[in-house]
Amino acid sequence: MSCPHVAGIVGLVKTLHPDWSPAAIKSAIMTSASIQDNKKEAILDLSNNLPATPFAYGAGHVQPNLAADPGLIYDLTVNDYLNFLCSRGYNQSLIRIFSGEAYACPKSFNLADFNYPTIAVPSLRKSPVTVTRTVTNVGSPNATYEVNVTTPAGVSVSVNPTKLNFKAVGEKQTFKVTLTAKAKSNQNYVFGELVWSDGKHFVRSPIAAS
Repeated sequence: MSCPHVAGIVGLVKTLHPDWSPAAIKSAIMTSASIQDNKKEAILDLSNNLPATPFAYGAGHVQPNLAADPGLIYDLTVNDYLNFLCSRGYNQSLIRIFSGEAYACPKSFNLADFNYPTIAVPSLRKSPVTVTRTVTNVGSPNATYEVNVTTPAGVSVSVNPTKLNFKAVGEKQTFKVTLTAKAKSNQNYVFGELVWSDGKHFVRSPIAAS
């Protein structure tokens, strides 16, 4: 039943923000979702009755009122998707099907830098991994967001910068997140989260690292 509910919420958000892209609407819904159940407790995995992970609940329970005013969004352009196809090994003939014209793939593109509202690092070993994200201010014209990170077990996370100052709606700011393995884990993946907040909005991104 989640599909028709989310589809309806997408329609409502699009009505409020007709100029938003599909990626912007998706970001608003994901980053404003709750990872607590209706009793304000951790969402449980029905397979073992233990606290679930983002691999089970995704971004969490949708909160439509918050999705309508997310504060910040992670947006994507057509070129971002084409670069994604390039990095996945699509040739020019296949890419032309999507672009409608010839497209020059960048010489280098890191899949981890795809501007998605989540952060996933599937092979965090001896070398640190740095990912780049860009957020767009869709809240107050003058806003300052500070970051708060819940680190995955056995992983250190640093964010640069730790504060984003916006002077206008529509302004974009870029930040980098560096993950470093501190110890081996018994789990295939460990989880945390990164939250940007101005005191009113809480823009949450799950972190998954292996």
